[in-house]
Amino acid sequence: MNTIAAAANLVRRQPASGAWLALAAVYLIWGSTYLGIRIALDGYPPFLMGCLRFLAAGGLFYGFLRWRGRPAPTRAQWRNAMVLGVLMVLLGNGLVNFAEQTVSTGLSAIAIASMPLWAGMFSAFRGRHPSRLEWLGLGLGFAGVVWLNLGSAMSASVPGMIALLAAPVAWAFGSVWSRDRDLPDPFMTSATQMLCGGVMMGVLGLALGERMHALPSMESTLAVVYLALFGSIVAYSAYAWLLHHVRPALATSYAYVNPPIAVLLGAVTLGERVDSHMVGAMLVILAGVLIITRAKARAA
Repeated sequence: MNTIAAAANLVRRQPASGAWLALAAVYLIWGSTYLGIRIALDGYPPFLMGCLRFLAAGGLFYGFLRWRGRPAPTRAQWRNAMVLGVLMVLLGNGLVNFAEQTVSTGLSAIAIASMPLWAGMFSAFRGRHPSRLEWLGLGLGFAGVVWLNLGSAMSASVPGMIALLAAPVAWAFGSVWSRDRDLPDPFMTSATQMLCGGVMMGVLGLALGERMHALPSMESTLAVVYLALFGSIVAYSAYAWLLHHVRPALATSYAYVNPPIAVLLGAVTLGERVDSHMVGAMLVILAGVLIITRAKARAA
């Protein structure tokens, strides 16, 4: 927790440094969570796994923030956190957990990478139109992700495909909806929506008949711990901060960076092959992110 406190102090003192620190967290950590979720699902059902992850992360983070003197959210702020818990935790994350049981990695990456495009459209509906440079970066990044996954096994069940279509839409809408709402500071916002979303994931999992029929393996349990501590407390809080301090196109650009990181991790940990077209696609994705970053600098 001392690491979190130090990072929070740096973010408050140096907003520019804080933006790059937060982007690094969502780029690198969330890029590794595809692998973490896949390992965790070997021992846990999807929604109950998400419930354990977010209740543990949200409870620890909320308790830490209250111990550090942060005020408790108001009733209105809890209501808004509940909405975000539905959109971003239950639907945005829970549906990915559900889909990864049956959907190929390539198709998952393409579907999730559509999220910044949805965020750009929802922002335009609310009067925050992405600039032409941002639209160029968004389109280039998505094209790079499609290229990255050309030739991948695109197998998927119908329920898995529907889940992956809905997940990025819900996450993008929640990201845009959260701006200008009555919410506590970004870190408390992260803790409260994880708590709300975790409770709802548990209720849904039990309603769907999910149960723990055997003791999970140590590997699966460690994956859940990693997802809770790093994927939720660190990266989720960094994303909540970004939504309050940078333009949506830059905040959501992680969706383009995560797939290449997932591919590289697969190559390092699982011995998966990396060929020339993968390297080329990663360079295209990087170019898209750089264009979005440039557009953000011009807007500033």
